[in-house]
Amino acid sequence: MPPTRPSTAIRWLGLALLLTANTAAAELRLSRCELTGSQNSGRVSADCGTLQVAENPDEPDGRQLGLFVARIPALSPEPAADALTIINGGPGASSVSLYVDLQHAFASVLRERDIVLLDQRGTGRSGALDCPMLESAVDTYAEDLVMQATRQCLESLDNDPRYFTTSVAVKDLETLRQVLGYRQWNLYGVSYGTRVAQHYVRRYPQSVRTLIIDGVVAPEAFLGPDIALNAQRTLDALLDRCSEESGCANAFPQLNKQLETLSVQLKENPLQLEQADPATGRMAPFELTYPHLASTLRLLSYAPETASLIPLMISEASEHKNFVPLASQAMRIEKQVSGAISFGMHNSVVCTEDVPFYGDLTDRWRELDATYLGRDQVRALQTICKVWPAGPLDEDFKQALNSKVPALLLSGEFDPITPPEYAHRAAAGFDDHLELIARGQGHGVAGRGCMPQVIGDFITAGRLDELETGCIERMQPQPFFIDLLGPTP
Repeated sequence: MPPTRPSTAIRWLGLALLLTANTAAAELRLSRCELTGSQNSGRVSADCGTLQVAENPDEPDGRQLGLFVARIPALSPEPAADALTIINGGPGASSVSLYVDLQHAFASVLRERDIVLLDQRGTGRSGALDCPMLESAVDTYAEDLVMQATRQCLESLDNDPRYFTTSVAVKDLETLRQVLGYRQWNLYGVSYGTRVAQHYVRRYPQSVRTLIIDGVVAPEAFLGPDIALNAQRTLDALLDRCSEESGCANAFPQLNKQLETLSVQLKENPLQLEQADPATGRMAPFELTYPHLASTLRLLSYAPETASLIPLMISEASEHKNFVPLASQAMRIEKQVSGAISFGMHNSVVCTEDVPFYGDLTDRWRELDATYLGRDQVRALQTICKVWPAGPLDEDFKQALNSKVPALLLSGEFDPITPPEYAHRAAAGFDDHLELIARGQGHGVAGRGCMPQVIGDFITAGRLDELETGCIERMQPQPFFIDLLGPTP
C-alpha cells in the first residue's frame, strides 16, 4: 500500500502529517515548506521534516542526527506504491538542491509517483560537515597548509566524521523508505550518487524497482588519480573538435599554442586585475593565477553550454590580452563552488572509500604531471587522509555487483570525470541493463534533450525492453562561441 496521504486541500493548508511504519521505530512529521536550488535558485513546494537516526548505527540509543527529508506529492490522487528518490554527487552535495535545479527532468515522473528527497548525512540540511578553511587550502596545494586546515576542520566539527560514509548512508535511505511506507524506491543517482545507489541495490535489492545511474562510478573504482587524466582527455577532445569545425578553426587557428602560452604566463606571473564581480557588478581587485585557469577549464567542460566558451576565452586572454572573460568565469565558478560541497563529508567518504586503495602512485606522477591539472589534487587528498579518520566500510563494498534490478546507465560523450567507459564497466554488474551515451554532452545528462522523457518512460514501465531511445542519437554538442556575440549564425 502507498503511504497514507492527506487530501490536496489539507496538504495546501500546510497541516502537519505524522507518518509511522510498523517496520521502523522512527517517526517523521511533515509540514509544508519551500525548497530552493543551488545559489538560491528555483522554488518547489513540498512536505518537509526531519528524520532522527543514530549517528553511529551500532549505538541506536546514542547520539542522534537529524536528516532533512522533503516529499513532493504526485499529481495523481492515488499515487503508485513506489516513489522516486534522487541522490546527488560530490561527495558532499545536497540532493534537495539537485532536484530543484533539475526538476524539469523528473516532471513526468511526478504525474503518478511521489518524489522523495533525502539530504545525505553530512550534506545540505542534514548536519552538513562544512569546512570552508579547506576550500582555499586545497586550491593551491602546500602540504603544511592543507594539513593545518584539515586539523582545523576536524576540530570545528560537532559530529564524529567517521559515521558519514556510504555504508552508513544507505541504511538511512532504507530507514526512510520503511518510515514512509513505500513498497520500493526508483533510484536516480548522479556522479558519486551512483556509488550510493549501487551500494543500496547491493544491501537492499528487494527495495529497488528501477535504477538510473548518471555519470557512473563502478563499485570497484576509486576516484582521484584518474581525475586529471580524464579532464585532459576531455579538453583535448574539445580542442580537436574546434580544429575540425571550420568556424572555430578559422577563428582560433593557433588554439593549442595560445593555451600553452597563457599557461606559462600565469604560472610565472599571476595577474593583478580590477575585475567586476559577476554577481554585483562592483569592481574589485582580483589576482588571476594558473590554478584559476586550470579549475575554470575543468569546470567549464562539465556542460556543453560552458564548454563552448573555452576556445574564445583562451584566445581573448592569450592573443588579445583581454582577461575579462577568463577572470569573470573564474570568479563565477569560485562563488558557485563555495558552499556547494560539504568538504567534511567529502573527506569522510574519500578517506574511507578511495584514498586507502591508491597504493603506490610513483609510476603515475609523470602521467599526471603531463596534464593541465597535474598531481596536486591527488596529493591534497593524500595529505587530508593522513589525519582524517576512516569510517565503516562494508566488506563487499568494492566488489562488483550481481544484480537483477533493471538499470539504465547514462553517460555524456565528453564527461570530464566519469567517461562512458566507466558506465560500461559498471554495466557488467546488471543482468538487465541499457547503456546510453548522450552525444556532445558532459557530466550528468538527465536534463538534456529528450532524456527526461526516456527516464519518465522507463520508470513508468519499470522495464527496459521496448524503451524508445532513438532521440538520444539526435543530441549534439553546443556550437562554439567564435566571438563575444556568440556562435556562427
